[in-house]
Amino acid sequence: MGNAVAIIGTGQTRHGRRTDVCYPDLVREAVTAALEDAGITLNDIDGVVLGTMPSMMEGVSSTHFYFAEAMGSLGKPVLKVETCGSTGQSIGHCGFFWVASGMADIVLVVGSEKMSEGDGQATMTTVFDPFFQRTFAAGAPGVFTMQSMEWMYRFGIPEEKGREAAALISVSNHDNAMDNPHAHIRMRVTMEEVKNARVITYPVRLLDVCPASDGACAVVFASQKATRKIGRKPAWIRGLGFRGEEFFYGESDKAVWMSATEAAGEAYRQAGIRDPLKELDVAEIYNPFTYQEMIFYECFGFCPRGEAPDYVLKGTFRKGGELPCDPSGGTLCTNPIGATGLIRLAEAALQVTGKAGERQVEGAKLALSHAMGGVDQFNGVTIVGSTL
Repeated sequence: MGNAVAIIGTGQTRHGRRTDVCYPDLVREAVTAALEDAGITLNDIDGVVLGTMPSMMEGVSSTHFYFAEAMGSLGKPVLKVETCGSTGQSIGHCGFFWVASGMADIVLVVGSEKMSEGDGQATMTTVFDPFFQRTFAAGAPGVFTMQSMEWMYRFGIPEEKGREAAALISVSNHDNAMDNPHAHIRMRVTMEEVKNARVITYPVRLLDVCPASDGACAVVFASQKATRKIGRKPAWIRGLGFRGEEFFYGESDKAVWMSATEAAGEAYRQAGIRDPLKELDVAEIYNPFTYQEMIFYECFGFCPRGEAPDYVLKGTFRKGGELPCDPSGGTLCTNPIGATGLIRLAEAALQVTGKAGERQVEGAKLALSHAMGGVDQFNGVTIVGSTL
């Protein structure tokens, strides 16, 4: 993995519909918070990594120039990365490798999205194959619904059981978001409200789906030497993995989903984790759709294939359960896409440093963060711990 790397500061905006600020000021809000948390200034930063959705969604090309002043990147090395929904994990990995290689001591990583000024579904529809799939893909809900149905039929999961477990995931995430001051959707919902919400693409209903959020997140990565000098409580990077798949959706098995499985496996190998359900204390999973969260439980080894609904219904992944997942409310309650994967990493870092406030999982020392992108093509995982 190279030299040891820690996260020494995180910052998030208030997420939601942010018509009160322009896009660069939204980025500035997250950067300022992260620098304050790390106890440093922009003068201490050696380089900057930025990530957003593709330019057609931003409405501005080359956003690393648009945000240069807000990020303090003037005159410094700057790198922009975009891998759709997995962007947040991709830029986190770039920040890690920049420091781990010894090329920098302190790197600022920024993810952002102002979805109220773009057309997210139109942009995501262009990710599909242009000849066979785009005419019926229907944006993100279309592809994730196909995946959900493939998974249930593959493992013989009764639709009623899948529906019940998905509804409980929605209720749990919405309950958790009430403890998160940054969350976009902060409201409690009942099982009946989720199950009777209007259908978006069967079996996915409105309360199974994430919102379109404005928001930004910034994370400060530092070398071991810089971390000890600055003196902030660190979250050490213990393992990371990233995998991609074929362009054409139909050419890979999304019920088993090897890119998610192998990305987690690589991160576990580096972190020395053999039984993730027993060894992890908390997980921040990229869960834009409730059914998809269950597929990730299986890919990450939290339960056997086809049994995620049973584990959900007995409370394994709820707050107070054996492995609490998404105590922040997750992507289901906040989704500024270019920032979302980095928010998962920031939330994991807050957990292992004991700074997660009302959403803190007591005694958390080892946490998984994750993001997924493209037409189910990319998966990135990062493990952070309270000790090196």
